[in-house]
Amino acid sequence: MTTTAPRPTTAPLTQRFDPRLLAALGSLCISLSSVFIKVSHASGSTSAFWRCLLALPVLLALAARERRKSGPAPRVLLPLLAGAGLGLDFVLWGEAIPRVGAGIATVLLAVQVVLVPLLAFAFLRERPAKRFLVAVPVLLGGVVLAGGFAGRGSFGPDPVTGAVLAILAGAGYAGYLFLIRLSGGAGTQARSLVLATISAGAVAVALGVPTGTLDLTPSPATFGWLLTLAVVGQLAGWLLISAALPRMSATTGATLMLLQPVGAVLLGIGLLGETPSAVQLIGCAGVVAAVCFAGGGRSADGDRPG
Repeated sequence: MTTTAPRPTTAPLTQRFDPRLLAALGSLCISLSSVFIKVSHASGSTSAFWRCLLALPVLLALAARERRKSGPAPRVLLPLLAGAGLGLDFVLWGEAIPRVGAGIATVLLAVQVVLVPLLAFAFLRERPAKRFLVAVPVLLGGVVLAGGFAGRGSFGPDPVTGAVLAILAGAGYAGYLFLIRLSGGAGTQARSLVLATISAGAVAVALGVPTGTLDLTPSPATFGWLLTLAVVGQLAGWLLISAALPRMSATTGATLMLLQPVGAVLLGIGLLGETPSAVQLIGCAGVVAAVCFAGGGRSADGDRPG
């Protein structure tokens, strides 16, 4: 999924490695997120709450380091609002995965590629690139096929509901991307991310408590998978990608980020035994191709945080 996440400050050790390798490893970490969520058997609100809570200590340490290096404080309201969109993304995506499969649910998040430029046009009067206009019909057609809207034989116990939830998750993430972009400049990314993570966790509580789906005392096995999700899919993925992207061209970065949805589909098939239909796989290919084409003409300066 091509997305844009804030870039936390990373250790100089990463400078010793080829940025393409770092980006590929980071994409693999993020691709594994959907696998961890599915095998944890946690609800969307539970996985969202714990991934935010468990990631916070590291994010706070990064924010403290950032504050010592740069004085200006980030805006508060915009990151909190952005985090609400991120929380919706986490919760709805977590609910989509058991219904439509880890791979398909991840691919469908790519609807944010359409929604972010539309938000920028509506509120900032930024005209979308010609590549975007060409790619939109292909991407939407791919979403219809991958989501199982075009016929029977789709993978998952409730593929259509899962697809709708994944698309809504992509809309929530689009709101996050748009607002976090406006929330601050260089030197405030980690602190903005802390605020957004706190807000996302609060959304998980707000949605999980009334519906009875938030589990504050998960079993040891479930907690172990959620801890792995926070460390591998959340922190490691973000840090590796944020260290790699500034050292690569936009085109190279955008291409390597496509390893996320492709990896999620392949991991779902190989590790979870998922069997998407031929039509769904064609739809996935269409989504990936559209994202690749649209991303070839713009900066690819980030990706989804797992």
